[in-house]
Amino acid sequence: MNQLMRMTVLVVLLAFALMYGASALNSSQGYSGANTLTIYNWGDYIDPELITEFEKESGLKVIYSTFDSNEAMMTKIEQGGTTFDISVPSEYAISKMKEENLLLPIDKSKLPNLKYIDPKYMNLSFDPNNEYSIPYFWGTVGIVYNPELVKGIEFKSWDDLWNPSLHNQILLVDGAREVIGFGLNSLHYSLNDTNEEHLQQAKNKLKELTPNVKAIVGDEIKLLLANEEAAVGVVWSGDAAEIIDENDKLTYVVPEEGSNLWFDNIVIPKTAKNVEGAHKFINFMLDPEHAAQNAEYVGYATPNKKALELLPEDISGDKRFYPSPEVTAKLEVYRNLGKRMLSHYNDLFLEFKMHRK
Repeated sequence: MNQLMRMTVLVVLLAFALMYGASALNSSQGYSGANTLTIYNWGDYIDPELITEFEKESGLKVIYSTFDSNEAMMTKIEQGGTTFDISVPSEYAISKMKEENLLLPIDKSKLPNLKYIDPKYMNLSFDPNNEYSIPYFWGTVGIVYNPELVKGIEFKSWDDLWNPSLHNQILLVDGAREVIGFGLNSLHYSLNDTNEEHLQQAKNKLKELTPNVKAIVGDEIKLLLANEEAAVGVVWSGDAAEIIDENDKLTYVVPEEGSNLWFDNIVIPKTAKNVEGAHKFINFMLDPEHAAQNAEYVGYATPNKKALELLPEDISGDKRFYPSPEVTAKLEVYRNLGKRMLSHYNDLFLEFKMHRK
């Protein structure tokens, strides 16, 4: 074989190697094709057994990645690089992703199990006619606490968090909308308030809370509260349900001033590589038995009316996590405040965190 021929063969082999390497790298980073489905979800937000069952039923391999905030999720999807077939944003994030053309429309003809969703969770303001999203879970933001450790405080009001007896006893979720939101609610302002004077009042009041704040944490808040390493936590309702399941001394309440009523929906990002598989997965999760199993595992409230009937009464009848219309009437859904105001909320939250140090 002459030198030119050897060089040609080497170039061809190198090209194949590079192609194979790029393919393997793409797969490891979450790129999906006809035989895989890449899911981007909140941490601990699906029963792993359902993923295994879906893989067996569909023949697809699931690549599963997690995020810890809507902002982190949106940034990664905006940047591209890693392609996701499924994601699970909250309502204000869905609104923002629609504005920025980051979502594909849902083909409802491929979702026969959509009929099981309670109509009251459909056609909401952040996605009229559910053109881009399908309900997954819903819930509230409130206070979980251990009555044995808080000297008789019942936490009817957000203001109870400022009780001096709670020095170094409160854990907060690491979320700007949640923390700035309850600061605003404690002043009887909307948690979507954009009035600068009101926001500064909320920031100043939150600074007064810092002696009582032990830490601002992520998913570990559940373990810390269950283990009684703090007496009080501001958490999402599903986290509260999981904490109480681990330690039944604790309870959960939504303060009387009001709070957040949130909705997490399944969407298909615009860069999805397996749109057909994405619809199969959504329909699979809409199956009442699967939805009930998922709700029992995760602890959040299901919007699936048929699944709710399959849940044990001690879950479906628990008014702390399936609140009455009288309670939900006082709650607000997060609105998309726009990039500038959302950035301002994040800055205020960062100031609060820095003040603690």
